[in-house]
Amino acid sequence: MAAVKMSQNLPVPAQAVWSVIGAFNGLPDWHPAVEKSETKTEGGTKVRTLHLAGGGQIVERLESADDKERTYNYSILSGPLPIADYTATIKVREAGMGCTVEWSSEFTPSGAPESDAVAVVRGIYEAGFENLQKMFGAQ
Repeated sequence: MAAVKMSQNLPVPAQAVWSVIGAFNGLPDWHPAVEKSETKTEGGTKVRTLHLAGGGQIVERLESADDKERTYNYSILSGPLPIADYTATIKVREAGMGCTVEWSSEFTPSGAPESDAVAVVRGIYEAGFENLQKMFGAQ
């Protein structure tokens, strides 16, 4: 099992950031790799289909969400990434005069060496964090 955990400090209140990234269907609002997100409910569970820039789709299921704690957990059901059994958490917490966004995951590499799978996931997180820095300013 491989894991990736990254964080980004931002000089704004946690709730301001959560209002942008906390919606399960809101990835296109802040992640540059996602052009469109569509959600549906399957068996009482939210599922989103992410349409990626340059083509491709990733289907993800919301496992749990807590707006008060500013966190949600999700899993990937299908997609082009070299991973399987992927589960992740996005969380925004107060930190000093601003906040910290945490994005972490565990997964099994599939069809690629672990170092390559980890690099792909890190690249996804880094792209999201870079855009959040542009949107909110970095510390």
